[in-house]
Amino acid sequence: MKGMVERISEVQCGYLRKRFETLLRNGQKSGVSELFTSVDGSYTSLEETYEMLRTFQVLGIEKSADINIATCPIVVEKLGSSSSTPKDLFYALRVNSILKCNINADNFEVIASKLQAVVKDANSLVDLHYSIGSLTLIKDEDSGSNVQLGDADGIFHSIKALSQSDGRWRYSSSGAESSTYAAGLALEALAGVVLLASSEVEQSMIGAVKNDIVKLFDSLERYDDGAFYFDEKLEHQGPLSATASVVRGVTAFAAVTTGDLNLPGDRILGLANFFLGIGVPGTAKDLFDQIDSLACLENNRFSIPLILSLPASVHSLTKKDLLKVKVNTVLGSNSPPLTVKLVKAFSSGSKDTPIVENKELKFDPESSIHSLDILPETVDVGKYIFVFEVVLHDPEHEKIYYTGGHSQVPIFVTGVIKINNAEIAVLDSDLESIETKQKLDLSGENGVSLSANHLQKLRLSFQLTTPLGHVFKPHQVFLKLRHETKVEHIFVVENSRKQFEIVLDFLSLVEKFYYLSGRYDIQLTVGDAVMENSFLKALGHVELDLPEPPEKATRPPPQPVDPYSRFGPKQEISHIFRVPEKLPPKEVALTFLGLTVVPFIGFLIGLLYLKVNIKNFPTSAVPATFAVLFHVGIASVLFLYLLFWLKLDLFTTLKALGFLGAFLLFVGHRTLSHLASASAKLKSS
Repeated sequence: MKGMVERISEVQCGYLRKRFETLLRNGQKSGVSELFTSVDGSYTSLEETYEMLRTFQVLGIEKSADINIATCPIVVEKLGSSSSTPKDLFYALRVNSILKCNINADNFEVIASKLQAVVKDANSLVDLHYSIGSLTLIKDEDSGSNVQLGDADGIFHSIKALSQSDGRWRYSSSGAESSTYAAGLALEALAGVVLLASSEVEQSMIGAVKNDIVKLFDSLERYDDGAFYFDEKLEHQGPLSATASVVRGVTAFAAVTTGDLNLPGDRILGLANFFLGIGVPGTAKDLFDQIDSLACLENNRFSIPLILSLPASVHSLTKKDLLKVKVNTVLGSNSPPLTVKLVKAFSSGSKDTPIVENKELKFDPESSIHSLDILPETVDVGKYIFVFEVVLHDPEHEKIYYTGGHSQVPIFVTGVIKINNAEIAVLDSDLESIETKQKLDLSGENGVSLSANHLQKLRLSFQLTTPLGHVFKPHQVFLKLRHETKVEHIFVVENSRKQFEIVLDFLSLVEKFYYLSGRYDIQLTVGDAVMENSFLKALGHVELDLPEPPEKATRPPPQPVDPYSRFGPKQEISHIFRVPEKLPPKEVALTFLGLTVVPFIGFLIGLLYLKVNIKNFPTSAVPATFAVLFHVGIASVLFLYLLFWLKLDLFTTLKALGFLGAFLLFVGHRTLSHLASASAKLKSS
């Protein structure tokens, strides 16, 4: 059990540490006060903080200094505020009991006086629980504070008046429904009353509460594995929180009273199994309820349960494993001196025939493990039930610990299964006539190649035996035929006498095979929980020649599309670029360039022949500027044509030409207007 508890504790420690580090990280970002602030602005996270700190404490996680720095100012503020409710004071004092914040002793006196007034006037079980619980915490922190309850009998009676005939409690005198969770709160409050009473509480009243506890335990629910739990009728509480509340209340009440509670030990052990069987809860609240309840059971006064567990419930005949048993408390502490005996062990299928009886296990003080060196030779592979008995050495310990009597533990014994006489054959219509037969090595590789038609049959047979030579019947034996089109057919191989055998009559299977001829891969699967050499092997293939399908024959179902082939990477596309055309020699290219200049030279010669002059070029500053810009614009258009020829695309060229055209239109119009005006003046003169 210790190993199991250690594994659970490791996961739980990591979970809680991550949760609290997240709270501290948020507090560092937005201020320490916001660490405990809820959505509506009220401080309501001290309860969660205590639950985390308490769980750290039980699991042995050391708290960091950051937790004290972040939490203690909030605790001091709550304890010093006059507006703090009994619930705020209760959880602030609980947190302080762990962190040991620096609280002024005068504050305890003020708080105690306030809480005593609340206890005197309270009519709610919850208020009484918080107030009395806070007073007991103050008594533990400051023994000099006056926290005694003067009218303890009256308070005890007012709480007891809320109890019901079935052991449950109501939250108030006006409440109609009773609750198992409230019973735990009431028992904690009653324990506080006994502890704070200025005079001894009447034993008759304490005896009445003990009877209520017995009635409450009569309502326990039971799982098939022997775990006990308390069910809760109210919707806002589940079995875990209700059971944890009762365990805390019962252990608190038993710690402050004398005498026996007369609680059955198997119920206490069942409660421990309930909390241990939960695993790792999903919330911090459930985790606290689980760990805190186990801590209460670990140190209770009436009966400490001892848990028997096996580090491994699977034992191999091949490896000759030792049978190991551990006995620990619920949180993994070492048990008192004791002896573990194997009363008997029997196969799950034959309870009346034990394979071993009355064996005492050897104890190793260093590892605290009880072990059985050698299993009897009659133990074969399979599932067995081992019955253990724990015997305490000191009779006085029987008053403190509960061992649970006989404990039944299921154990799987595994081994290597022998495979013999494996063969595959093709038969004619007459079973006695074997056309082809091949031996198979099912422990190695096979690659048989067979051929058959629809008038023949396929037979596969083999034998399985245990290490002791008994016939072995595994849970799974399948034969699969897979067509080359990926259509699969699976058949169950039945056990016949001392061997497994299957005969496939292809004539009766043509419709099931959808008349698909071709290659079928053969695959055999044999598996079982106690079979160490379970396998899935390819045996080879068979070529089937089936008749042509009739017109109305059923077609093969469409095969599911492989998502990797549908959504996976596609095949890379290789581009083939055109081979560049052969260029002319350099001399020819230069000659052609020279010929293109010839028309320009002819243009210049033509201008000289026409006797072109620039006498009409404007001489005034403004007209001359427009004339120059006009000629620059024409040159720009010619240059744009050159760029279009060399590198620009059509759209870019047209866009630039649009701007140049508008520019030329403006400056050209101004230039021509000046020339026309000058010509008109010349004619008039």
